[in-house]
Amino acid sequence: MIGFGIDIGGTGTKGAPVDLTSGSLASNRTRFATPKKSTPEALADVAEQIIGSYKGLELPAVTGVAIPAVVQRGVARSAANIDKSWIDTDVDALFTERLGHPVHVVNDADAAGVAEARYGAARGRDGVILVITLGTGIGSALIVDGTLVPNTELGHLELRGDDAEHYAATSARERENLSWTQWAKRLHHYFRHLERLFSPDLFIVGGGVSKNYEAFMPLIDVRTEMIPADLRNNAGIIGAAALAHDEA
Repeated sequence: MIGFGIDIGGTGTKGAPVDLTSGSLASNRTRFATPKKSTPEALADVAEQIIGSYKGLELPAVTGVAIPAVVQRGVARSAANIDKSWIDTDVDALFTERLGHPVHVVNDADAAGVAEARYGAARGRDGVILVITLGTGIGSALIVDGTLVPNTELGHLELRGDDAEHYAATSARERENLSWTQWAKRLHHYFRHLERLFSPDLFIVGGGVSKNYEAFMPLIDVRTEMIPADLRNNAGIIGAAALAHDEA
């Protein structure tokens, strides 16, 4: 079974066909820079370009699109690191009309979490699992016994008087030129806060920085088991495709 997923991020937007049996990309992914004016219409143009780059591809019944926003029944209810005009936009309807093909829109961290639960680091694991993606912001997916609890947005928990992601995201490390040790201290505070709230059985740390997990994860002192994500920056594409297949 072949699906198709697109993952819209604050700096880049990428997509690819997905083998839904193995949970791997069925072809090299295509990536474009996210436009500075990152409106829904501008990103619909990018999505068209991504799909158009796969000449002769037979699209699945529904294409999945992951966006950095709370999504309720296809409507964006927030806008994290993208243009505020996404708020209250029926993204399902807009992208379906623009692409001429059914689209199912989901929260980007939820997509990554579902991918890790079905195909990656959390495959076969029960209990309460928190998948945390570190990047421009902090995304979260809560999986309970294999079932997604959508739109948790735990990067926006208050920590040190501000959004947690302003304090502890990868972008904060880069912006403030923090060492791995300095950044790990911030992540320690964040993950301990999550432990107090959710008592999870497993933390999975994703996002592009997870490829360097040995530089910071051993420095985070938590009781909960913590492991790096398997699918990393492809997780959003794979999860979006899988959730679109469910919708179909």
